[in-house]
Order: sequence, then structure tokens, then C-alpha cells
Amino acid sequence: MPLDPTDFIRTRLPAAPVPGIPEIRLHKAAPASGLRNLEEQDDSFGSPYWAYHWAGGLALARFVLDRPETVAGRRVLDLGTGAGLVAIAAALAGAAEVIGADTDRYAIAALPLNAALNGVTIAPLHADLTAGDPPAVDLVLVGDLFYDEATAARVTAFLDKCLAAGIDVRIGDPWRAHLPQARLGLLARYEVAESGARTVPSGVFRLHAASTCPAGLSRAQPSG
Repeated sequence: MPLDPTDFIRTRLPAAPVPGIPEIRLHKAAPASGLRNLEEQDDSFGSPYWAYHWAGGLALARFVLDRPETVAGRRVLDLGTGAGLVAIAAALAGAAEVIGADTDRYAIAALPLNAALNGVTIAPLHADLTAGDPPAVDLVLVGDLFYDEATAARVTAFLDKCLAAGIDVRIGDPWRAHLPQARLGLLARYEVAESGARTVPSGVFRLHAASTCPAGLSRAQPSG
């Protein structure tokens, strides 16, 4: 019989506090979760990025919780939501509505489970939004989506459509190679525990439209 993603996540991925964000608990992969076995059983199973913490998402979620005015009362889209860390942070910080969009069905299965763990409601959207126009939101949050050239190009083009529609954009990222740094204003910098005890420098940025990018924009690089 086909595997049920919700049952698998609920039973095989234990819930635990997020490193550096104790306000939020997520179902997270553990050594005994059997993700490799799942890949062998389910032809639709892709990279289980949603089962792990990523530096950009950790920084962006911490920023949203520390500065709730970023999202309070606003309609928010968490693009590439994964397991929903940033979306949950936005809901806890007082967003009026939060949409969590992802292309992976396991991520979309994890999202409501994690939302329920934290007592919030997130609207899941199983779609590649970069192929179309942005939804009716006030703010787009992007945690760690600049990990390869092709994805970064699609995401940047979509975010340009968001800016043209009057939608604000905030990005969390550990200064990956394809981040559009020339158009970013640095808002905050964090040291986050992406995996184990190892910390990774990560920034939270505001994206500016290419045609209105202000002179002297901060392009601070990570240190250490």
C-alpha cells in the first residue's frame, strides 16, 4: 500500500525544540527515523530537506519572533516552507494569515502536524509558486532558497514580481553563493546551529527592487 506521509512523520520523526528557538517544536529526523528506507519504498520521495533545520530559516524565524512588528496583522507567505518553521514563527508573532507553500508532498504533510504542535494554523499550499503570479499577501518570507543557481534564478524572478505588486520581501540566508547580495539590506545577523553543535553565520535581509536599489546598501559578509 502507498505510504501515508502524515503517519510516517507523526510516528517516525520525534518532536523537539528548535535549536536557538525554544518557543517552537518541530518533528525532526533522527538516526532511527528510517528516511533512507522511505526513499527506497516511495518513488515520489525526494531530498528530505524538510526534516532538518537550515541556517537561513533558523535566522529568519528568530528575527520574526524577536521583531513581531515585521508580520503583525499582515498576510504572510512562507515560500519554500519545508516543515513550517518560519511560517509558525510568523503565526506566533501575530500575522493575520500565513500561507506555507512548498513543492514537496512530505513537507506539506509535515506542515499541519508542526503547526498543531505549536498551537497555530497555517494554510498549506502544495505548488511551485515561482511559475506564476504571487498570491494576495503583504509579505513574503524566504528562508534559505538560494542554494543552487537554477533555484535562485526562479526565486529571484518570483520575488521581483512580488516587489512589483507592492509585496515586501524578507530573506534569511547564510550568504550562499547565489544570494543576490547587491540588492539586499542587512537587517540582522545570527549565529545559528544548523546541525549538531556547529554554528553557522546567517543574515536576515530586505530585498530591494533592482530599479530602486539604494546606494550604499549593506552587503555585510559573515565573519568567523
